[in-house]
Amino acid sequence: MLLIKDENHDPSRNIAIDAYMLGGFEQEVVRLWRNDKAVIIGRNQNAVEEIDLDFVKEHNVTVVRRLSGGGAVFHDLGNICFTFVAPYRGGEFNNYERFTAPIRDYLRTLGVRAELSGRNDLVVDGMKISGNAQTVSKGRIMHHGTLMFSLNVNDLAGALRPNKLKIESKGIKSVRSRVTNISAHLQAPMTVEDFLEGLEQYLLQTIPDLEPYTFTPADNAAIDKLVEERFGNWEWNFGHSPECDIRHTQRFPCGIVEAALKLEGGKIARLEILGDFFGMQDKQGLEEALTGIRYDREAVMQALEQMGEETLQSYISGIAAGELCSLLMG
Repeated sequence: MLLIKDENHDPSRNIAIDAYMLGGFEQEVVRLWRNDKAVIIGRNQNAVEEIDLDFVKEHNVTVVRRLSGGGAVFHDLGNICFTFVAPYRGGEFNNYERFTAPIRDYLRTLGVRAELSGRNDLVVDGMKISGNAQTVSKGRIMHHGTLMFSLNVNDLAGALRPNKLKIESKGIKSVRSRVTNISAHLQAPMTVEDFLEGLEQYLLQTIPDLEPYTFTPADNAAIDKLVEERFGNWEWNFGHSPECDIRHTQRFPCGIVEAALKLEGGKIARLEILGDFFGMQDKQGLEEALTGIRYDREAVMQALEQMGEETLQSYISGIAAGELCSLLMG
C-alpha cells in the first residue's frame, strides 16, 4: 500500500489527483492533502444552488466538482483531507466504517472520541468534524473525507448555501451551528501541521506494508491532463442550470433528490436528476432510461420497475422505485 503526503494546495489539481489514483494506480493508496480556500461540490449537485457566488468570488474561493456524490464541503488550510483507494468488495459501497476506522483510531490517541453519524459524517459531541464520500470505478473504490482541524467556520458559512431541507432535517438553525474544529477538543494544543504529521506517522506505524510514494513525471503529466480537460474546466465544475418545465425536490433518507423535467407531447423530453445522494453509476444512465416515457404515474412506475431495484439503487443508493416515482410526478 502506498502513502502519499501531498504538499500541493491547488484544489483543481487535488481533485484531479484523486481521480487519477482511482483510474491510474493498481496499488492500494492512502493520500493526505490540504486545499487552499475551496468549495468542493458533489458529482450530482447544481453548483449555482449550493454556493454563494458573490462570496466565493470576493474571497477567492475555488469551486471544483469531485467524482463522488454527496454534498458540498468547504476547504481551507485548516482542513485536512484523506483519500483511500482500494479494491472494491461487493456490497461495501457506502460502508464508511472501513475507511474511517484508522482516522478515528488516530483521533482517540489525542483524546478525541469521534463517532460515525448519519450517512457519512464523523462527529464529536454531536457536532460534525468530518464529511466523507465514495465512488466506485472498474473494480476499485475511492473514499475521501475531510478533517476540520482549524477551519475558518465563518468562511464555510459564507461560501455554502445548503438546501433548507437539509438544515431542517437535522433540526438546526444554520450550517455554522452544527460543525466544530478538532483543535477545540484536544487535550493539549497543537498546530494543523503537527496534527497532519502525527496522522502520517500513525498510518505508517499501524498499516502493514505502507510505503511512502512520490509522483513520477509520468504521474504528474497525467494529472496535468485531467486538470486541463476536466477539473480545471468551467463546464465540468459549474455546468448549467437545467432548463425545465417542472421541478420537484424532496429529502429522502438517502439524501436530497431534485428532478428537473422538460415535457413535450405529454412525454419526458429531458430529465436531470440532481442532489447530494450517492450512487455507484453515473446518473445519466437513469436520466436516459426515463427520457421518452409518458409523463403519468403508471408509465413512470412501470419503467422504474422494469429497471429493477438493484439497477435503480446503483444510480441513487437507498431509494425505492415508488419514492422516485412520487418525486418525479410531484
